[in-house]
Amino acid sequence: MGVIIPSIVRLSQLLSALPSILHRTPGDPDITAIEHDSRRVTPGALFVARRGGTVDGHTFIPQALERGAVAIVLDSPSPQWERGPGGEGLFVRVPDAAEALAWLCAAFHDFPARKMVMIGVTGTDGKTTTSNLIHSILLAAGLKAGLISTVNAVIGDQILDTGLHTTTPDAPDVQRYLAQMADSGMTHCVLETTSHGLAQHRVTACEYDIAVVTNITHEHLDFHGSLENYRAAKAMLFESLATAWAKPGLSKLAVLNADDDSFDYLRARISVPCVSYGLQEGADVRATDIVFHPDSTHFTAKIHPSSFILHPFQTSLLGSYNLSNCLAAMAVGLKGLGLSAETVACGIESLKGVPGRMERFDLGQEFIAIVDFAHTPNALKRALETARQLSKGRVIVVFGSAGLRDVTKRRWMGEVAAEWADCAIITAEDPRTESLEAIMAESAEGAKSKGGVEGRTFWRIADRGEAIRFAVNMARPGDVVMACGKAHEQSMCFGGIEYPWDDRLALRAALSARLGLPGPAMPALPTSKPL
Repeated sequence: MGVIIPSIVRLSQLLSALPSILHRTPGDPDITAIEHDSRRVTPGALFVARRGGTVDGHTFIPQALERGAVAIVLDSPSPQWERGPGGEGLFVRVPDAAEALAWLCAAFHDFPARKMVMIGVTGTDGKTTTSNLIHSILLAAGLKAGLISTVNAVIGDQILDTGLHTTTPDAPDVQRYLAQMADSGMTHCVLETTSHGLAQHRVTACEYDIAVVTNITHEHLDFHGSLENYRAAKAMLFESLATAWAKPGLSKLAVLNADDDSFDYLRARISVPCVSYGLQEGADVRATDIVFHPDSTHFTAKIHPSSFILHPFQTSLLGSYNLSNCLAAMAVGLKGLGLSAETVACGIESLKGVPGRMERFDLGQEFIAIVDFAHTPNALKRALETARQLSKGRVIVVFGSAGLRDVTKRRWMGEVAAEWADCAIITAEDPRTESLEAIMAESAEGAKSKGGVEGRTFWRIADRGEAIRFAVNMARPGDVVMACGKAHEQSMCFGGIEYPWDDRLALRAALSARLGLPGPAMPALPTSKPL
């Protein structure tokens, strides 16, 4: 796929896109690239010195200049840089370098988001599934649509990995993906939008037209500091609709979950038309006559205020939370884009699953084996509720909590596992530089507080591969075994090192070993015992 990217853009052309400039030194050089990593700077590049969580880009300005940067954008009020030391380079000071980076990259690629219908999906749980459902509906309508999710970027026939851990890609990557989509003639883009992506300006300049929320529950308080700050970060997506680039013939729209506590909070902050979805009376798009089957969910949709009833819908996705995700996608298709009910139904039914989201593995065993991304208390509860519907025996869950992340949820995760699973195995999930034993101990205390008995209803097994093997080997016919928290992710972090890891591969390894079938070897981690 060819990508038209300007090889040379005048600095003045790029700077005209910035919301504000506090100070700049004279000059208007040609810019050949925009970089925020000094190691990637090439002659003619513009270097943006932004502050990260652990690294301050301002400290790498000398290296960027040595490598040939002809202009520096920064937000540090340093007189040294404002004077332009030694005549080297050109310096532009802005209020926020991260925000500037997004607008500069958008301008460098000729504002690709302005050339497409941009649909943003945010929320604590269900973002990836809802994004994929909307994308599937768009394809069913015959539209050329791209998708950027925390799993991958889908651009025509290309499927690109978006990173080791679940988060919105950085602004340069987002704008590059959008540019590829616009260049290939795509008219719509679905962008999964995390709270980190909003707060850190990774999705600034994405010019959203439709914004969707799945739910807002307890998560990422390590970064945001409080639930109020977390909700405020999510609200940024909806508040941006009022100022985003207006596209001819298209009205901005907010899609809210009437069943979620976030509804009133977000509704009060929205100044564009709003549509709601949910199970309760009064929702604009509502599901009725719901029937859950072991391999599918059937329901009828009712459209408010006309009370018009649509023909039955069917989805291969399981659980009440996936029904909610379907309703969110339906609201976008029916209310936001004016698509027919038949098209929306076709799009929902054609999506058979999402990698790592209630993904089932069947090697002939007499129990159900599932990998799911549930890594929050709410998501774990909903996943276990669904497992309970599928199980003819016990529900066995493997889970952990990440290090250097929201510590308050660790005990809560243990409580949920003790309440909703028959057997729980507490294990590693990216401990990073924290003590894995201490993390597991917090979840274990939560399990005990809800009546869990260690060695009888829950266990602590540090090695995730051994924990999954333990769960598989204890399963009996009719049970459900779930490995939660890692899903599609391809690594696990111990210390500062990312080790190759895939829950799906680990589950297949455990199943094949139990059944005596040829299969992959269990991936090794620092916690693994020598064979």
